[in-house]
Order: sequence, then structure tokens, then C-alpha cells
Amino acid sequence: MGFAQEESLVYDLRLSSVGPGRVSGTDVFHNPAGLDLAMKLHYLRMIYFFDSDVAQSLSIMHIKERMFPWFNHYFITCGRFRRSETGRPFIKCNDCGARFIEAKYDKTLDEWLEMKDWGSYKLLASQQVIGPELFFSPPILLQVTHFRCGGISLGLSWAHILGDPFAASEFINNWGRCMNYLDLTKPINIPRPIPRPTGTGPQMDPVCAKPVDPVGDHWIPPNNCKMVTFSFQVTGSQMNYLQAQIWGPSADQTPPFESLCAVIWHCVAQVRPGFEPNTVTICKPDPSHGNDIIGNNQVISKVEAGSEFSMSDTNFRVLASMLAEQGIDERNLIEEAMEKDEGVADFYVYGANLTFVDLEETNVYELELKGKKPRFVYTTLQGVGDEGVVLVMPWPKGANKNGSDGKFVTMILPEDQIVKIKPELKINGLLLEGDF
Repeated sequence: MGFAQEESLVYDLRLSSVGPGRVSGTDVFHNPAGLDLAMKLHYLRMIYFFDSDVAQSLSIMHIKERMFPWFNHYFITCGRFRRSETGRPFIKCNDCGARFIEAKYDKTLDEWLEMKDWGSYKLLASQQVIGPELFFSPPILLQVTHFRCGGISLGLSWAHILGDPFAASEFINNWGRCMNYLDLTKPINIPRPIPRPTGTGPQMDPVCAKPVDPVGDHWIPPNNCKMVTFSFQVTGSQMNYLQAQIWGPSADQTPPFESLCAVIWHCVAQVRPGFEPNTVTICKPDPSHGNDIIGNNQVISKVEAGSEFSMSDTNFRVLASMLAEQGIDERNLIEEAMEKDEGVADFYVYGANLTFVDLEETNVYELELKGKKPRFVYTTLQGVGDEGVVLVMPWPKGANKNGSDGKFVTMILPEDQIVKIKPELKINGLLLEGDF
């Protein structure tokens, strides 16, 4: 079924807004840090699927009512962007609220999940971006879609300038706590002042963030080709076999994330003859980040193989070791590059190089409604540059009884490369016959 046909099956859309249960105050402003501003052209989409036994006891009125105390903690996300006299974006915390969308879909939840039509997942989470009118653009949108069987999906559209995927995941998990009438343990986020200049600018340009021509107030990066999404599961058995193939009986193995990304790096190189990605970006959680409940804190590192390397001929063990041991954190360089232009310049990170994002610790399956966890959680990105991105998500804990946990991989690459890379993934044991 084509995308236009699928789109017609989503109907009865209703729009409203939900905000904090109390007034946040007057003249309250939040100033995103340089790293936040570097991510402003990217958007995170997270879709949580629940079976009918959970959905039947959830009314829209109850969902909205429990959002009021939730947004008391996250009132910054209910504001709207403005620009200072210098052009630097900031959030005016005016309690305009999050956009709330209700929709219906004319298939069952089982039918949806069996289709594996990854492009159609955009129907379950708003694709709206910031701009071109900043003061009308909500940074977050929430969509509840009712399936014919009684199941539901909850789709979060999250402007990445607010925070990284770990902040977004905790945001939704805290909504679940409010739904269960539990107190939120983290303090209310205090809006940040304008960062003070730290110097004259970076000593060198960051590799992980690339500038683009000014986009004005329409925050989405340009692409030179059509980007396509493809996702697949890697089971625990596949991961065990992969680790054994790369490392043999050695106890000195890299973590599964690096091993998995090494194979995908090799596969991408195979389909880009003459343009192999010798430099990649790694995004991972930072366990030492502060107490802010929003903000971009993930580690953004470059890994450079050097022009003398042939990535398609390099041993998987070498690639995995490079990813695990040779990453250079570029967050300070990115911050300095943004502050050099007083936060006005437009950059992008995802897809500036081939980018691998470790989302295994996002705790997306910690969201609980009526004592039940999601049946499945799908995560993707909007605003990815031409070099592409690979997201590695956890598979539900307990789904695999023996060996390592499974993974769920989402790739966003140019359309012609998606077609070519599937046979390479199959040859290297990541794709099974039914995944095509």
C-alpha cells in the first residue's frame, strides 16, 4: 500500500493545546546553550504502542488532566521561540502549551506492526517543524492515535533544541509517573540565562557539526537527495553470533553497540565506492551530566580513520576498536563555534558525517500505563543530513531469554543507498530474509 493510501486511513484529526496547571510567571525566558542551538535543525520522533487492555481505561480527558502537573515541571517546553536583538534564539516561557492531536486509524495495531512500512510511521507523530513563524510553533507536539482494535499509539514530536533523546525519554517517562499519580523526583527546570562568552572562538572547526546557509526562521536543513528510513531487529542470537565472529573466544571484546556499528560502517562503505565514510560521528549518553531535566548533554565524538584506510576492506575488529577507543569529544568545539557567532549561525550534526547514535540507555520501555509497558517503541529523526544516521535502540527487556539483549536499528540514508545496503546487511548476518 502506498503512502498516500496509508495517509487516507488516518482520519478524524482533532487539535488542541495543553499547558502547565499553574502560571509560570511573567518575563521568564530560557536561553538554550550553544550545543542546544547546534541541534535546532533536528527533531526527534518517538512512538509508543499500547494494546487495547491499557487503552480502554484511558480517556482523552484523563490523559490531558494528568498533563497539567507534568507541565508544571516542564513549563519551558510549553513556551515559544523568539529572537533577541542580536538574533540569538530563546524561549519565552509564556505557557502557550504543547499541541495535542487526536486521530483514528482504520486498521488494528497488529496489522500496523506487521506491515513494517517504516515511512508510514510519520503518520503517528506530527512532522511539524519550528517556523517559519517562531511565535506560532510549539517545540513539542503529542499525538494519540486510536487503532480499530482499541489499541493506541502515543507519538512525541520533540524539537532537539530542547534536549537530547535521553531528556526526551525521561520527559515521557515522567508523564507516565503523573498518569500513575506519582510525584516527580527531579526538580523543576530553572530557565538558563544567556551564556557568557568563553573566548575568541574555537581553535579549530568541529568535524561533527557542519554549517549550512542561513535558514532564517524555518528550522530544517536542506538535503541534496531524498532520505529514506529503514528499520530492522537484530536478535540476541544474532548479536551473540556477531560478537563471536568478530572477536572469537577473546574476553577483550568491545560492547555490542560498537561491534554492530562496525559492521554497518563496513556495509555503508561497500555501497559508496570512491566516497567511503572515513570519518564518522558517535553520539552516546553522558553519565556525568547535571540535574537539568532538559538540555543536550549526550557525548558527540568524531572517529577519523584516515584517508589511507579502505573501510570496506578493514577488519571488523579494527573498526569496532576504533569506535570504542578513538572517539574525540567535540562538544566544547561545537559550543565555541556556536558562541563565536552569538548563537545565530545554523549548524547540523546528524548526517554531517555518517552518524551512529547509541540509544540503548534511553529507558523507553520504562513508561508504564496501568501497570503495563509499551508493546513496542519506535524512534526516528527528522532533519538528517545527506551522510545519514544509524540509531541503535534497545529491544524490550526479557524478550530474549539467553545471551545478549536484542537491538532495534533504524537507518536514515539516501534512497539509492538504502536499496544497495540491504544485501550487504544480509551477507553480514544483520538482516534476515523476512526483513527485506
